Amino acid sequence: MAAAASSIAPTPTVPRPDSPRAGLVRDTGAVRRDSVRATRWIASGAVKVLGNVDIDQGSVAGLTSVAGRLSASSLSVRGTLEVDGTGDVRGSFSGVGTLRFAGAFHAASASVRGHVLASAELRVDRDLRVTGLLEATAVTAGLIDLVGAASVPGDLAAIGSITGRFKGDSNLGRLRARSIVLRGPPGGFVPKLLRKVFGGNATVRAERLEAETVELESVDVGFVRAKSIALGPDAHVAELEGTIVRRHPSARVGPESRSPPPYGLSR
Repeated sequence: MAAAASSIAPTPTVPRPDSPRAGLVRDTGAVRRDSVRATRWIASGAVKVLGNVDIDQGSVAGLTSVAGRLSASSLSVRGTLEVDGTGDVRGSFSGVGTLRFAGAFHAASASVRGHVLASAELRVDRDLRVTGLLEATAVTAGLIDLVGAASVPGDLAAIGSITGRFKGDSNLGRLRARSIVLRGPPGGFVPKLLRKVFGGNATVRAERLEAETVELESVDVGFVRAKSIALGPDAHVAELEGTIVRRHPSARVGPESRSPPPYGLSR
């Protein structure tokens, strides 16, 4: 006689809850950890985390490397921070030094002095302020304030304003905001070969701008669409749609522009 099949259902696998957070985790010197899960994390030296970091408050200095995800309520960095996974800072994020994000990175607000390298989307709910060099595929924020240089080939979008004061070569893709102000170094555009020989200023180029108001100075833009456009010294726009409310004698507008100038202003 064949044995009867068992009627007992297998016990379902219950996922293990996350372990409770430690209170304070302090790392000094050369440290390697599997993961960090704490209310507060203070690290200085060379710290390598092979897994995830899940903290409320963090303050790291020196070289900090996270192979997994980074999750924090607030985080301050001095030195170099490298995150291979995604990053999520639910509150304020501040950094001085070099920050490298391989995955998408989000923060409620962010202020950085140094070099930001984001290989995926960089998203900030409120203010994003970078002084130094910003390199990212795409950036979205409530407000964007850049000082130094930037390379963002994709979208650079803000709910409020985008302000750029550039001192180094910068290349931007498509910018969208309520107001956009871009200022390159004074003195116009100098070819790189001439700059190497004689010295000179950086070049700032953007592919497309869309806003209610746009102000440009020493910037080369392919296309501008805005209700109000102010062209300062050495601004160059290949094509535009909107009304030029102010134009410096050294500003140039390409022949394809369809913008009617205000009464009394010659093109």
